[in-house]
Amino acid sequence: MIVGERKPFEQIWESVKDLKSLLVLGCGTCVAVCQAGGEKEVGLLASELRMKSQLGGKNIKIGEATIERQCDREFFDKIKEQAVEFDAILSMACGAGVQYCSEILEPMRSIPALDTRFIGVTEVEGNWAERCRACGNCVLADYGGICPMTICAKSLVNGPCGGSKNGKCEAGQDKDCAWVLIYNRLKKQNRLADLNKVMTVKDYSKQTHPGRYINEVYLKPKMEEKSAQ
Repeated sequence: MIVGERKPFEQIWESVKDLKSLLVLGCGTCVAVCQAGGEKEVGLLASELRMKSQLGGKNIKIGEATIERQCDREFFDKIKEQAVEFDAILSMACGAGVQYCSEILEPMRSIPALDTRFIGVTEVEGNWAERCRACGNCVLADYGGICPMTICAKSLVNGPCGGSKNGKCEAGQDKDCAWVLIYNRLKKQNRLADLNKVMTVKDYSKQTHPGRYINEVYLKPKMEEKSAQ
């Protein structure tokens, strides 16, 4: 899941204070789960903005809407007619959603209300932790399902370093040493011998920007059409 965090209110206000109208648009998937950009959060932010606007004599027209995902074109269909009534969109989605919103609703301006933090998991209610850096070359099979690129502060593929102490990382005593976690996991899997392998330097060739992936299922009709010719 993509974890996002709402920007400070004053920062958001500075971005929208000169507008005459604004649609606060939520995203009902990832950022809704982490309580940053779902329908509830849209309502709260819209209320704050209305209050600030009225107290400052701005009287900005503020609308509210939430779609299932801002990273899929089809979900924008239900708010296109509503969107044209406003000067800009305040997107409560991840960075990808904000950019897609801007593209689909062009030439409307799309303003981000969130900071995109990381790809992570829900450890306990209200607590999210990073687990993946989307590097494009997954090596989890070699490390017992624990990512050294993400969990290790130094992203070491051959570890541990000399700074680990009592199972904690020198970058912060609240951080578990990734290599202690990897050791313990491999021990449970009876795979400690795997630690004798010297792993090659991480291949970042697949982490090109901007990335693109096309499922081969969607390429097949085009390939058959080309073969028929």
